[in-house]
Amino acid sequence: MTTPGRTEHLVLPGVLTAEQAAETVAGIRAMQREDGAIPWFRGHHLDPWDHTEAAMALDAAGEHEAAARAYEWLLRHQNPDGSWYAAYHDGEASRPTDRGRESNFCAYIAVGVWHHYLATGDEVFLDRMWPAVYAAIEFVLELQQPGGQIGWKREADGTPVNDALLTGSSSVHQALRCALAIAEEREEPQPDWELAAGALAHAIRKHPERFLDKSHYSMDWYYPVLGGALTGAEAKSRIEESWDDFVVPGLGVRCVLPNPWVTGGESCELALALWVMGESDRALEILQSVQHLRTEDGMYWTGYVFEENRAVWPEEVTSWTAGALLLAVAALGGDEATVAVFGGERLPVGLAPDCC
Repeated sequence: MTTPGRTEHLVLPGVLTAEQAAETVAGIRAMQREDGAIPWFRGHHLDPWDHTEAAMALDAAGEHEAAARAYEWLLRHQNPDGSWYAAYHDGEASRPTDRGRESNFCAYIAVGVWHHYLATGDEVFLDRMWPAVYAAIEFVLELQQPGGQIGWKREADGTPVNDALLTGSSSVHQALRCALAIAEEREEPQPDWELAAGALAHAIRKHPERFLDKSHYSMDWYYPVLGGALTGAEAKSRIEESWDDFVVPGLGVRCVLPNPWVTGGESCELALALWVMGESDRALEILQSVQHLRTEDGMYWTGYVFEENRAVWPEEVTSWTAGALLLAVAALGGDEATVAVFGGERLPVGLAPDCC
């Protein structure tokens, strides 16, 4: 059982007290199955990306055994081609509900494994997980297109979907850098991965036409920054350009334009992106603004409709919304592993292509 004493480093004014952080961590723990799976909530589905995000939040809270069980679930249920299915009913590996295999879902294990290693220093864990990380990255890079972007997924029958999503590719960019850090730690260099990461970063920075137009989604706005492809002046320019479109003062961040709907997950991820840019004050304001989504038991509603018939919607609390908040708080609070993973410390950069 998580106690306030274990979550003192997650205290953030106007966001969490130690007691509130302990409640949130306990809420995620309560959603985790005995086999390590962390579904959105019990009875709903598990997807590998959000499962990993929740595991990272557990590590940020010092719940390393629970996090390790989540990674063991991924290790046990990886498909022979290095992938995982997009969704499993309540985290039951024998009941996949979406047999598509999405590239960013599969790549994200590298982010979680590197985060866990930095949090624990467990070299045995890193060695054990390396084959799964390697296989997952190889699966993902088979979907990389000549322009550097990453194809969205493989359909259930194996057909590749070569159209690329900016959000997904930005997430893969972060995952590739974490995978390279793992390879470097193990002294097993992967030059092909470096080239792939460089080509992907170049596509994200310079070639928006190589991605499907999803610019009405807030994730497409901030993910190139959060995933580390855009930095410095480029990152600041991108965030400023659409700030007034997506940010609703006092309530959080719209999920999609023009809908009057703010969501906790996107708000917390934007806060992380702002922190990455060095704008901790604005990040704190965003995190404070979504506390209206907090429930009595310390979890967070997915979102809130703020016009006309105002209401929490959908009426669900999710492990990944709570996870995103804890990770953002951990970054602002200086948690070393979280700072390293999202701040880019010790993360190799890919080799930029010679041409466009």
